[in-house]
Amino acid sequence: MVKVPELTAYFWGAKLLGTAMGESVSDTLGHVLGHAVAPLVAGSALVVALVVQFRARGYATWTYWAAVSMVAVFGTMAADILHGQLKMSYIESTLLYVVILAVIFLVWYRTVKTLSIHSIVGRRREAFYWATVMATFALGTAAGDLTASTFRLGYLASGVMFAVVMVIPLVSYWKFGMNPILSFWFAYVVTRPVGASFADWMAAPTGHGGLGLGTGLAAAILAAALLGLVTYMAVSGRDVKSNVHTPLEHTDAPGRGVLPDNRAQPKT
Repeated sequence: MVKVPELTAYFWGAKLLGTAMGESVSDTLGHVLGHAVAPLVAGSALVVALVVQFRARGYATWTYWAAVSMVAVFGTMAADILHGQLKMSYIESTLLYVVILAVIFLVWYRTVKTLSIHSIVGRRREAFYWATVMATFALGTAAGDLTASTFRLGYLASGVMFAVVMVIPLVSYWKFGMNPILSFWFAYVVTRPVGASFADWMAAPTGHGGLGLGTGLAAAILAAALLGLVTYMAVSGRDVKSNVHTPLEHTDAPGRGVLPDNRAQPKT
């Protein structure tokens, strides 16, 4: 059975809230537990969440978004460790995660001949999917820090800039027939710096151009918003996949995808 949700506005809303929440929770855990202990705690929680996700027979709202949330938290820490502990520049860490993501995509495609998330059935494909998700979160965190700090745009300007960039694949798909799989992953990667930048803006002191909420309060607000949206999806079923593929990932129409999977796709 397919292990991912339907690609609706609810999906993208939860993804954006999850990225922002992950940034704030990661920073909060780092302050409270220390930067040595926090990754161990978050990493352990991530392992538990992924084990539960892999054992699920199909898509389950709470299971899936719990895993995404923990990937968001740990992915933030993975990017921050390279800069804080290993002293890599944001340019270096961004390029490193670009390479890692490209390698995952290459191996994934050579193995199963598609990068479509509508083909996420079976442990192998699911493993590629979650490895990709982890890489996109880490890359997005590094890219957001790169524009906000190294390029001195600040958090708010960075968030607005990446939000505009995120619109590019959406418009390109609808108006110009951009490859749907490329459109999806383009938008998916960019959601991370959008959410992370706005989360940092909420937490940053007013003297530094932020709202001055602090990481703890920002994390609580974002977590509550994500919890509310996930609860709504779980109750309403708006995130459950139908037999019809949705925009940004439709691979069945002839000529729409350059990475087709010719094998029959299972129906739910």
